[in-house]
Amino acid sequence: PIIQGEMVSDLLHHLDTYKSMGPDEIHPRVLRELAEVINKPLSIIYQQSCLTREVPAVWRLENVTSIYKKGRNEDPGNYRPVSLTSVPGKVMEQIILSAIMWNVQDNQVI
Repeated sequence: PIIQGEMVSDLLHHLDTYKSMGPDEIHPRVLRELAEVINKPLSIIYQQSCLTREVPAVWRLENVTSIYKKGRNEDPGNYRPVSLTSVPGKVMEQIILSAIMWNVQDNQVI
């Protein structure tokens, strides 16, 4: 898909600023507030990533932590894993998902 700055800007403007940052330490609030400045460079990175089928290594990293669910806190089964991933990587995932959904609907796959 052709990834334009306007699409990236729109996705950045809709980031939840209360979400945590990933291992790259880029907070969603920073991306949201700088959306008009960084949308073009990010769109170039996203486009190149699609063309080369390579994702920046830092976007593949994740911080995994355990969150207590319920029951006895001594029981490891009462915890669930949560992974924090890169916010720019999540935006890329949204772009890919929208391209897939558009293709599925356009070709009436489902």
